[in-house]
Amino acid sequence: MRGRLVQVGADRYMNKLGVDLTPVRAMAERWAAEARTPVYAAVDNRLAAILAVSDPLKKGSVAAIRALREMGMEAAMLTGDNERTAAAVAAEAGIGRVLAEVLPDQKAAEIRRLQQKRRKVAFVGDGINDAPALAQADVGVAIGTGTDIAIEAGDVVLMSGDLRGIVNAVALAKKTLRTIRLNFVWAYGYNVALIPVAAGILYPWFQLLLNPMLAAFAMSISSVFVVTNSLRLRRFISPLPASAAVTWPQPGAGEPLADTADKYAA
Repeated sequence: MRGRLVQVGADRYMNKLGVDLTPVRAMAERWAAEARTPVYAAVDNRLAAILAVSDPLKKGSVAAIRALREMGMEAAMLTGDNERTAAAVAAEAGIGRVLAEVLPDQKAAEIRRLQQKRRKVAFVGDGINDAPALAQADVGVAIGTGTDIAIEAGDVVLMSGDLRGIVNAVALAKKTLRTIRLNFVWAYGYNVALIPVAAGILYPWFQLLLNPMLAAFAMSISSVFVVTNSLRLRRFISPLPASAAVTWPQPGAGEPLADTADKYAA
């Protein structure tokens, strides 16, 4: 091949180069219908070879999509694969909405479009091309077996490729947020009720004052309730059995835990 130009890519790249794909079009369409992506090689702008690559569904993907749908969430696929291949994979996974043949910046633009419609968007990805979308999404879920740049851009990292970990992360976030709200309501109501009593609001009518020792005991009871209620999270049971561990990012400076849980529970 010395001195000759070899170019490899998808059909849209070959079309851009003006390479005639007619002789292998039927074969490419058959592969695409089988969820395999055709890849072409051209030598000096003439078709030389065609091959197919496939990325089988990850373990637990179908169960994860079904569970997310039951939780009221809509699943969609954004992929750079050709339309027929993407449609075949989406049908196998149970995904009804597909946007195929998109570039990395187009993935981020689609997420931005949904956000402008006041939709909360979580994006799952593992490749370098997914990094812009992971950063743009309200919650970026990176696959731990993917590229370092995708992991760096994600908010949540699944330590393996089992997508059932996403369902478990959402369920844990919702439970954490409910616990935080209950703690807040209890602590706020408790203080609203007892601080005026400690200040003597009932003294003119009932000559009732709150002894400082009793006030300290009452505050301890409030703290014990909040801590005990929070410890119930240790009994969290995953809705789907999964081998994928979930890594939660620590709240950054100025980012309280309630805000962090709220992002992932949305």
